[in-house]
Amino acid sequence: MTQLVVAMVVVAVAGFALYRTIRIVPQAQAYIVERLGRYHRTLTPGLNIVVPFVDMVKTTVDLREQVVSFPPQPVITSDNLVVSIDTVIYFQVTDAKAATYEIANFLTGVEQLTVTTLRNVVGGMDLERALTSREEINSELRGVLDEATGKWGIRVNRVELKAIDPPASIQDSMEKQMRADRDKRASILSAEGQKQSAILTAEGERQAAVLKARGEAEAAVLRAQADAEAQAMRAKGQADAIAMVFRAIHEGNPDQNLLAYQYLQTLPEIAKGDANKVWIVPSEMGKALEGLGGLFARPQETRPQDGPPAR
Repeated sequence: MTQLVVAMVVVAVAGFALYRTIRIVPQAQAYIVERLGRYHRTLTPGLNIVVPFVDMVKTTVDLREQVVSFPPQPVITSDNLVVSIDTVIYFQVTDAKAATYEIANFLTGVEQLTVTTLRNVVGGMDLERALTSREEINSELRGVLDEATGKWGIRVNRVELKAIDPPASIQDSMEKQMRADRDKRASILSAEGQKQSAILTAEGERQAAVLKARGEAEAAVLRAQADAEAQAMRAKGQADAIAMVFRAIHEGNPDQNLLAYQYLQTLPEIAKGDANKVWIVPSEMGKALEGLGGLFARPQETRPQDGPPAR
């Protein structure tokens, strides 16, 4: 019975020793091992073997990138205005041993270092520059923090300012100023738009007037050309008609009496015009009438000669 108890104790001690000997470290973590109170080594992810009852795991360090948001910090600018600034730090532990032994609490150290650095950086700026220089503030903070935390085994990857809140009275004044600036820009843009619209309207009217005048000029030229061509054609027609009549008259060999008769037939046509209120009989009219009278009187004189004399 005693031997069985002893065997069980031995097995339990061996099992416990085996449990303390084998250490499985998860990915992205590191175990700090101390031997007899002094740093011995850092266990990397995977299976590790330590000496039981001699080696002891002091702490576990997370090697992943961490994001820490610090509460708003009051900062005084160079123009004596208090602003509240929220910051976010992205950092990563690169040396587990330094992060464990170089500083008691590296997270508190990063926070306090951020506050002091932020006050130094923003304290040299006025409010307007602080509100518009976030990238500059982020860059300076990251450089100072990365240099100061390097000996702690920490690398600061990014520093972001979540918000910069000036006092309520300053915010109200800034909103009024921004509203006034927007109204001013809107008025300027409206005036520029009206000016441009007036210019375009005048330019359009000028071009329309030019095109209209050009069209009227071209139309007048075309009408003049058409009238000239029509007159030329009428003149040519009249010339052809006169030539034809003249040729027909000469070919027919008319006598003076026929010409006088045609002249008398033409007189009513001359008198038909509305504008012919007064017209003058030419001097040749008497001779024409004499010839025409002779034409009608001659047959009457010669008519008795045709028959026998009266008794």
